[in-house]
Amino acid sequence: MNLASGNIVASQRDILGLPVCELDWADAFAFAEEVATMPFGQTVIAFINANNANLMMRDPDYRAVLERQVVLPDGHGVDIASMVFHGRKFPANLNGTDFVPALLTYITRPMRVALIGTRKATLMRAAENFRHHAPWHEFIPISDGYFDREKSDEVMEQVRDAKVDILLVAMGSPAQEKWIDRHVGPGHARLVLSVGALFDFVAGDVRRAPLGIRRLRLEWLYRLLQEPTRLWRRYILGNPVFLYHVMRYKLSGMVVKRRRDDTAKAGLL
Repeated sequence: MNLASGNIVASQRDILGLPVCELDWADAFAFAEEVATMPFGQTVIAFINANNANLMMRDPDYRAVLERQVVLPDGHGVDIASMVFHGRKFPANLNGTDFVPALLTYITRPMRVALIGTRKATLMRAAENFRHHAPWHEFIPISDGYFDREKSDEVMEQVRDAKVDILLVAMGSPAQEKWIDRHVGPGHARLVLSVGALFDFVAGDVRRAPLGIRRLRLEWLYRLLQEPTRLWRRYILGNPVFLYHVMRYKLSGMVVKRRRDDTAKAGLL
């Protein structure tokens, strides 16, 4: 399966039944910039990691939403799955915490960027730090993530009135992806990204792991040591569950292939 936009054509790998783009950093930046600068249309980008994959495996609605969005690989777990299913890692670990700030630096054309999510004080600090990070863009904090969901259309009217190019939504998974799917339309922004805890990192509320740990793809362990009470279930329980899903999916595929081969052989007899 391929994903095409202008000059960028990306193959997609099956990860637990979900198509995930295999782009390197350069092509991922070029693709996102291209769709963000189009005069019409909309592209929604989500990220899949081991935790999101576990959620997807028990939530068919979440899976259906992700299938309607462009999904990028995030983290070592997805690379393990790719090795098991396809024999190779993804070209790049396009986690949103690194990808989005780098994308904003990569895009030199001034953009209007709207922010929705997290706590109000954190949202404001994140917007201010984004302005220092990429001052040629305009960053517009629209709403924190705790607004009454019955007022979602009112929030999106504010986005429409702001005439933004890029919309960043930080509500946590699967809430953010589902909310985007339900409430965000082509008239709101050309590029929409679900960004999880990004605003917390940008605002300085949560510290990033040192670069060496991130290069080893062990940021999950660093975060677990920082917030063991909140994250132990995600990582201590979640990682083995993810590996279980990977091996079960692999074995089921092998069984299906064997049956097809047996059927084909029987047809030749």
